[in-house]
Amino acid sequence: MRCGDLHRIDDLITHNLDIERFTADALRDYEGSDFIAAFFAAIAGRKTTQSNHKDRRGVTVLDPACGSGAFLFAALNVLEPLYEKCIERMDEFVAEDDRLRAAGARKGSKKHDPFRKVLDEIGKHPNERYWIYKTIILSNLCGVDLMKEAAEIAKLRLFLKLAAEARYDPTAANLGLEPLPDIDFNIRAGNSLVGFASMAEFEKIATSELDLSGGLINKIREDAKLAQMANEAFRKAQDHGGKGYRKSKQELACRLDGLNQSMSHYLAKQYGVDHDIKPEKYAQWQQSHRPFHWLAEFYGIIEEDGGFDVVIGNPPYVEYSKIKKQYEAKEYKTESCGNIYAMFVERAFSLRNAGRMGMIVQLPIVCADRMIPAQKLFSGNAGWFLNFDDRPGKLFADLQHIRATIFLTAPSDAPAFVATKYQRWYSSARQTIFQDAALKNIDAHITPGIFPKLGDSLGASLLDKIGRHKTLAAALMKSDKQHCCYFHNAPQYWIRATDFVPHFWNERDGEKQSVQVKTLAFSNRAHALSVCALLNSSLFYWWFILCSDCRHLNMREIENFPFNPHHAGKGVLGELAAIVGDLMADYRRHAVRKETQYKTTGKVVYDEFHPGRSKPIMDRIDAALAKHYDFTEAELDYIINYDIKYRMGGAESG
Repeated sequence: MRCGDLHRIDDLITHNLDIERFTADALRDYEGSDFIAAFFAAIAGRKTTQSNHKDRRGVTVLDPACGSGAFLFAALNVLEPLYEKCIERMDEFVAEDDRLRAAGARKGSKKHDPFRKVLDEIGKHPNERYWIYKTIILSNLCGVDLMKEAAEIAKLRLFLKLAAEARYDPTAANLGLEPLPDIDFNIRAGNSLVGFASMAEFEKIATSELDLSGGLINKIREDAKLAQMANEAFRKAQDHGGKGYRKSKQELACRLDGLNQSMSHYLAKQYGVDHDIKPEKYAQWQQSHRPFHWLAEFYGIIEEDGGFDVVIGNPPYVEYSKIKKQYEAKEYKTESCGNIYAMFVERAFSLRNAGRMGMIVQLPIVCADRMIPAQKLFSGNAGWFLNFDDRPGKLFADLQHIRATIFLTAPSDAPAFVATKYQRWYSSARQTIFQDAALKNIDAHITPGIFPKLGDSLGASLLDKIGRHKTLAAALMKSDKQHCCYFHNAPQYWIRATDFVPHFWNERDGEKQSVQVKTLAFSNRAHALSVCALLNSSLFYWWFILCSDCRHLNMREIENFPFNPHHAGKGVLGELAAIVGDLMADYRRHAVRKETQYKTTGKVVYDEFHPGRSKPIMDRIDAALAKHYDFTEAELDYIINYDIKYRMGGAESG
């Protein structure tokens, strides 16, 4: 990192610096109290200055698919030390005021009286940490989940965290134990994808209905405001020792129920269900879709604050086609992405204000054409994409084939996209994978469907160099009866390409070409051999990892690769043809004939290749390609040794 690289919080993320430590140091070392007052007001929503402005809401953190609350629990653990450090500094400023007043040096100053008010409030509770947890749970955390049971577990986990800080005192009233806070309206059950996210969404549907008028829109708006007022009254009742608590909760629940029912009646009409005409069908629709109206449940946050400050989560990875029979999510630009996690990302963008968002989603969000609608959502934002394999180590220990991208995003006046490489690690290195992650700006290399998994400057330089060449698409023939090479379409550590059809036989069909082996046809043999060499190279493997879903080799990756044999010199083609001849002989020498059994086809016999044993020959291919692209020695070394620890340590058969 160079001097002057850090100008904003975004830069701390890009350079993978410890933001938590940076913030703690700033809170500890900043000399003035104004910074502490502003910071505490931002996170807690408590007024700590003498201004006449009313208290604002603290930072609002939402998980729209909260499950049992793991992410909300993590958010609490991030916020707790920030609260603690602010309170510590407040105590210091108040103590210094008291010392100066006792010495007669300062009389009548009220600058830190708001600090005293906060400290006095804390003193009414069992201990400081109890007050911190209670405030965070009530003021900062919000969650929604489709499963009512999951939402209840989330609330229980937060209650247990708080209860652990209670202090039993047999001499005190109620044994020194406070009633637990009521967070029934913070953690809710419902379908995050079905329902009105904002007043603007409701108005769009309402104005499209001929039998609806502006009067209805105004009524919904007024009812929502009244529900919000009831919510504020309910929260104040909790803050003031529970006085009027039951009555205020009943009032809030009643208003929310009426508002939700009204909006659900109008939403159901978009599904062809009229509550007045077919009440039974409406009841079935409500049971299957379980609409959740953000406008009603979080009106103050949505309409007054413009949305949540932070949206986090790990939305479900489910193909939309599998759940569409249960419920239909309408009006989503990301429906064509095919997986509902893309819809959750879209919903999250509509629910946040000018804040930040972070989610764990599946890897295809950065590398699949079908995810282009989801990728477009990030336009105009700063975005960071951390990409992870699930072999040999994995982010989710109990799940198979979950290759993941963790993305972070924030509105920015200078939006930039930044990404890591495709990260692999052994389980022993799990504790440091995030600290060791390197990120690289990828703005210049993004194409539709691909946010390349770069991570370093040398890789960016290589992309620039090969990008000056024409792509392979123009050299491919439509007929498979020309000069051909063949490749396996499901590689992992190695691309397996041959100039012959690998042996494959099954009991049902006899000898044939495996369905996983695809054909590329060319106008002459030299072109076929040069591309066969290219596909086996570490350079192409690097490209495959950079651009694909890292599991399937599709024609997109092949056609877009910047190599056109029509424009390559005869010397390059001849050298590649000679080397690939040696490689094919080596493949055959190390091949092992295997047998297995399938229910559909019976006995299957096939040749298994071990490309890793032929790595020295592949290095010769990369050296020839390096001359073609004018790579430096460092760039060639980078390609030859790319991911070498995992490729050579992984399955040799790829």
